[in-house]
Amino acid sequence: MNLILKKWDIADKNALIKICNEADRQYISNRLPFPYTESDAQWWLNMVQEKEGKDGIFRAIIMNGECVGNITVEKKNDVQCKDAEIGYLLLTNKWSQGIMTEAVRQICLIAFKELNIIRITGLVYKPNIASQRVLEKNDFILEGIMRNAVYKNDNIYDMCIYGKCL
Repeated sequence: MNLILKKWDIADKNALIKICNEADRQYISNRLPFPYTESDAQWWLNMVQEKEGKDGIFRAIIMNGECVGNITVEKKNDVQCKDAEIGYLLLTNKWSQGIMTEAVRQICLIAFKELNIIRITGLVYKPNIASQRVLEKNDFILEGIMRNAVYKNDNIYDMCIYGKCL
């Protein structure tokens, strides 16, 4: 598998817009705007340039030369400053190919090395079995389930809390 995690750059704006507009939104936060506009991409890419390596690791997922997804690990703050949260998004036509499992493996190595953290947390809506499996294949442990924690598209979901420690 020829998979590379590439630092996002301002020149990647169109790829980011494509990913955010074409991705399945069923199990992702509503804070990701839709439609995802040029100004949304510009704001996010500027934020990434400022926070990269200090407050988070932000990467484009490149498969065989094509940008197919996004993956981030963002540090928390205050008393949770040694913890970070992982998030990821992959184009639907690239699902079930092992891409995200490998991307999670790679970004966890980078994040533990560069962010001065001892833990990475993954939050997954309970029906999202595929995302749970990605984390489990990367040695994340299911630590608990928050009941009725998410309201999305007129549905109530439980939230699975996964953790991976150094």
